[in-house]
Amino acid sequence: MPRWQGQGTDTQEDVQHKSKQKLEKPPKYKVILHNDDFTTMEFVQLVLETIFHKSPATARAIMMAVHLKGRGIAGVYTYEIAEAKITKVSNLAKAQEFPLLCTMEEE
Repeated sequence: MPRWQGQGTDTQEDVQHKSKQKLEKPPKYKVILHNDDFTTMEFVQLVLETIFHKSPATARAIMMAVHLKGRGIAGVYTYEIAEAKITKVSNLAKAQEFPLLCTMEEE
C-alpha cells in the first residue's frame, strides 16, 4: 500500500523530541469543612469517614480542628475530585438539614 504524504513520516529525531516533553501535574485543591453553630460534630465525623474515607481517629482530629479553629482540611485532590466531594458533602448535609459549608482552595 503506498504511503500518503504526512503518514508515517516521523523520523527517529521527531520521536525522541516528542518523548522528551514533560507533562505537568494537575494543580491540587484543598477541600475545607467550615464550622457552624448547627451541624453536629458527629455528623462532621461521619462525613469525614464516609465521603473522605478517613479512619475514625483521623476523622475525629479533623472534626476537632473544624470545631476549635473554624475550619479543617478534609483532603487534597485534583479539581474534579474535589468538586465531586464538595457536591456529596453538600447533598448529604442538605438531606440531614445541616448547613455544613464545604469549599475548596488551590493548594
